[in-house]
Amino acid sequence: MHDLQATSIKYQNNTLYVLDQHQLPHIESWLPCESVDAMVAMIQKLQIRGAPLIGIGASLLLGHMAANGTSAAELQSAAEVLRAARPTAVNLMNNMDSMLAALHSFGPTALPAEAERLFHEDIALCDTLATLGAELIKANANILTHCNTGSLATAGVGTAIGVINAAHQQGKNIHVYIDETRPLLQGGRLTAWEMKQLGVAHTLICDNMAALLMRDGKVDCILVGADRIAVNGDFANKVGTYSLAVNAHHHNVPFYVVAPYTTVDVECLNGEQIPIEERAAAEVRGVSGSFGDVCWSPTDTPVFNPAFDVTPAALITGWILDKGVFNQDQINKGALKTL
Repeated sequence: MHDLQATSIKYQNNTLYVLDQHQLPHIESWLPCESVDAMVAMIQKLQIRGAPLIGIGASLLLGHMAANGTSAAELQSAAEVLRAARPTAVNLMNNMDSMLAALHSFGPTALPAEAERLFHEDIALCDTLATLGAELIKANANILTHCNTGSLATAGVGTAIGVINAAHQQGKNIHVYIDETRPLLQGGRLTAWEMKQLGVAHTLICDNMAALLMRDGKVDCILVGADRIAVNGDFANKVGTYSLAVNAHHHNVPFYVVAPYTTVDVECLNGEQIPIEERAAAEVRGVSGSFGDVCWSPTDTPVFNPAFDVTPAALITGWILDKGVFNQDQINKGALKTL
C-alpha cells in the first residue's frame, strides 16, 4: 500500500498508525495497529472514533493485511469481526461491505487499492460537504455544534466542522459554541482542540446551557454530524443531539445534519430500526483521560449510558449531504433512497 496521511490516521512504511484520541488534547500519541483485535479495541475505547474514520481505519487495516499475504478466508473473517465493532455507526458496515465486494470479485490483491480508494473518497466527500454547507452560513453567524465532527472524525476536513472551517476560510467571521458533550467530553477535548488549530473563534459550554443561548438569540444555526441516517431522514448521533433538536425547534433555530452518503443506511426505514450502543457505567460515574481517572459518584450507582440518540426527521431543517442540501419535502419523497 502507498503511504497515506490524515490528521488522526496514517499509513507509513507498511504500518498503520492511529492517533490516540482518548489522550487528546494534552497528549498526541500515535499507536501502531497490526491486528484485528487491536483495531476493535481502539474502536471500542474511542482511541479511533467518528463514523467515517472508523470505517476508513478498518478498511486500511484489511488492505494492509491483504498486502502482507493474509488469505481470502482470513480477510473475510476479519471483515466480519470489524463490521460488528460498533453497532450504530453504519459507515463501518458500508466500508466493510465495499471491501468484501472487492475481495469476492477480485481476490485479496484488490483490497489495498480499495482501501486507498475509500480513504481518498472520504477526503473528497468532506470537501463537497464543506462547500455545500458553507453556502448556508451567513456572515457573523453564531453556530452551535455537538460532539466532534472534524478531521479527527474523518480522513478529510470533517462533516459539520468541515462546513464551519469552510465558512471561516471564506472570511465570514463566524463564532462557534461547543457543547462539552457528556459523558466523554468529545466537544470539550476534541472540538475545542480543532477550533484552536483552525483559528476559529469559539466558546465551550456545558450541554445543558444550549437552550439558554437559543432563548437569548445567541445561536443562528446548529450543525451536527451523524452515525447513521435512515431513509426517512431520522438519524442517530452522539447522545444529546435529540435534545438540541427539540430545543432548536422550540426556538426556531435552523438545525442541520451534515454527512456523506456512507452514513445513509438504505436498509433502515426509520430511526426506530437503528441499534443504539450502550456503554460502560464508569463513563457516567466519572471521567477518564490524559489527566487520569476520576469517579464522582458512589461506585455502585446504577447507570443508563446510551452512546447515541435518534433525532426524528420532523425536527430537521436540512440534510447537508454530498449530493446536495435536502429539505423535509425532498426527504419525504425518497431522496435518500437514491444516494
